[in-house]
Amino acid sequence: MAIAANPDKALHETRTGWQRLRLLSFYRLVLTGLLAVLYFSLQDSNPFGVQDHALFRSTLLVWLLFSLLAGTTTRLQQPGYYLQSLLQILVDIGALALLAHATSGVNSPLTILLVITIAVGALLLPGRMAYLFAAVASLALLLDTGFSLLELEKSSASSVTRAGLMGLVLFATAALAHVLAIRLRDSEALAAQRGIDLANLQQLNQYVIRQLQSGILVVDPHGVVRLANDQALHLLGLDVAEGHALDKLSPALAEQLRRWRDNPVLQAESVPAEIANASFTPRFTRVDTSQGPGTLVLLDDDTRLAQQSQQLKLASLGRMSASIAHEIRNPLGAISHAAQLLSESGQLDGGDKRLTEIINSHTRRVNEIIESVLQLSRRSDSQPQALQLGEWLRLFHGEFIETEGAGAARLMLDIEDDDLCLICDPGHLRQVLANLCQNALHHSPDDSMVRLHATTGENGTVCLDILDEGPGIDPDTAAKMFEPFFTTENSGTGLGLYIARELCELNRAHLSYHRRSLGGSCFRIEFAAARG
Repeated sequence: MAIAANPDKALHETRTGWQRLRLLSFYRLVLTGLLAVLYFSLQDSNPFGVQDHALFRSTLLVWLLFSLLAGTTTRLQQPGYYLQSLLQILVDIGALALLAHATSGVNSPLTILLVITIAVGALLLPGRMAYLFAAVASLALLLDTGFSLLELEKSSASSVTRAGLMGLVLFATAALAHVLAIRLRDSEALAAQRGIDLANLQQLNQYVIRQLQSGILVVDPHGVVRLANDQALHLLGLDVAEGHALDKLSPALAEQLRRWRDNPVLQAESVPAEIANASFTPRFTRVDTSQGPGTLVLLDDDTRLAQQSQQLKLASLGRMSASIAHEIRNPLGAISHAAQLLSESGQLDGGDKRLTEIINSHTRRVNEIIESVLQLSRRSDSQPQALQLGEWLRLFHGEFIETEGAGAARLMLDIEDDDLCLICDPGHLRQVLANLCQNALHHSPDDSMVRLHATTGENGTVCLDILDEGPGIDPDTAAKMFEPFFTTENSGTGLGLYIARELCELNRAHLSYHRRSLGGSCFRIEFAAARG
């Protein structure tokens, strides 16, 4: 595994770093251009005190050309940021040192520009590179002073002192710039992290708003929708609502909003939704915005609320039924036991024995109902597992035939793809499939086959179809078959399909009935799972 040679390099190869480098290129181009204009236009007056015109002129022209080249490479961002920054600062130090040597050496006013270069270098590159730049610049000044001392007429002993003081100034500048650069980078890192956190929070808020089961609209003081989640668009039958007037999107809702603004204690009325057989009830809340008082509108789906209310009623009914079943079970056992003892008596005639058989038959049926009710109250939580569907269905098929006998051999498997998999509680799935397959075999002709078909549905879901060739189910019965205690047979409890659907819902699956076009029935279990 490759390890980065310089971990700080990646940190500074950012948009901010390249912007600083472009600013340095612009500053260098302006500086060299200004020096060239002053030097060549005022050459007679010699404003810089140049002593070596050939060196000064050639250095200045080369530095100007380098400024143009650096500006181009900085725009192209080639080569990398770290190499460009290092090279440009070192070239600037060398150019300024040569220009100072061509004038009056360490006494030249151009040496002040070295301070700016060192400070800029500390901002561009991380770590202690500023001290390297200060050391290079100080060595350049000391070398220049040393060469000047060899020519006594161009220098004096005070030049050494001035070079030393200038070196101290450069190192002090490097230290100060290094501290400022650290704080600046910390501030930039904090600002970047805050920006990321803010963006993540905004995405999270948008996700939460869009996933809410209630519709949400934010309406500004002028009646224009500024925010609408998916559920609100679904209830209003719209593709887009943001930026449009509420009057045009839903006049009925806009009228209720106007009445609420006039009288906030007014009770909202149900509004027909654009989808079939649905309606919603709005709730209004004042929201202060920069444009004035806006309104947060919550749209509650009446159908969903009715379903939740029905589920609460069914849950309460289930608890009450379980309590009643416990109370009935003991006397029912006594009745059944007494009937069995009575049937064993030798003094009964044929009519009396028939009556005891009726008692035993109906007590068994009542006991089956009680067991089903208690099963609902004792239903365990789902323990989902990853199932390779093809392999699991083959095991279930073998167990089902062994358990149900020869008649179950009419059940055949039809697996579209062995790679199908799903997440489900195997015990719950076995109970549901056993119930549906038993019903399919019971209502199909003796010479027909029942197919258990596994296929891929829409959006990558997994579907299990139980297909039979029976007479089918009429629409009125199909609409009620999943209700508890509904049955069309005298011996049935009416809880089999209800329990099957409840177990499917517990495993994030959906059980539905479809009448086949060529005759027969299809019970489909659709799992919210993907191909494995």
